[in-house]
Amino acid sequence: MKNLDETIIEIKGLHKKFGELHVLKGINLNIKKGEVLVIIGPSGSGKSTLLRCINMMDKPSSGKIKFKNILVNDDSLRKKSLEKHLNNIRSQIGMVFQHFNLFPHMSTLENVIEAPVHVLKVPKKDATNNAIDLLKKVGLENKTNVFPESLSGGQKQRVAIARALAMKPQVMLFDEVTSALDPELVGEVLRVMKELAYEGMTMIVVTHEMGFAKEAGTRLIFMDDGKIIEEGAPIKIITAPVEERTQRFLREVL
Repeated sequence: MKNLDETIIEIKGLHKKFGELHVLKGINLNIKKGEVLVIIGPSGSGKSTLLRCINMMDKPSSGKIKFKNILVNDDSLRKKSLEKHLNNIRSQIGMVFQHFNLFPHMSTLENVIEAPVHVLKVPKKDATNNAIDLLKKVGLENKTNVFPESLSGGQKQRVAIARALAMKPQVMLFDEVTSALDPELVGEVLRVMKELAYEGMTMIVVTHEMGFAKEAGTRLIFMDDGKIIEEGAPIKIITAPVEERTQRFLREVL
């Protein structure tokens, strides 16, 4: 059983507005080290925005996000210091997106070593050896010199996971990473994610894959209209949700 005592991410009173659109409405959430937090909810409920605020791809309108007790959205920092601060945070919080975002002009191997070499200043030989190990981990050791256009969607997504892992992050954010895939390719990506979960990686996963939630999740939250409506053990919420809004949503997706 995982020891989930140490808080790694702390979110207090988080609001996010895009102009008049109020997307996140006072989110309070603590994530423990080693936890696999699964977030479900209808489209437009604020799930992806929450992930993007955690690594500051979207700047919160108000509230606080702390990573290992360090304030992520620190408005007191000047531009140069802020850039360095955010690079440090982002190197420790990996993110995998719905649409892969691989560099099309780079091979699989080059995609994976790019950030460690240029951001972390890892020697190219060391980064290459680590990348080969990671591509083996995601089942793509025979695709090192292949370019993204020759890969299936599931293979591209596994390269994207290897690329995020190459930075040796302490937390991984997954934003609906299987929703753009053909159904038969979903399993190969979920297998890699389950393996990471069992190895103890702290993960925050926005998904509609309820099987993954039940099998690998340690906690599940249901979001709607920018708020957390219900949270608890995945099996409990999926099989016996308390809130009427959660019940309605699950009736639609299950």
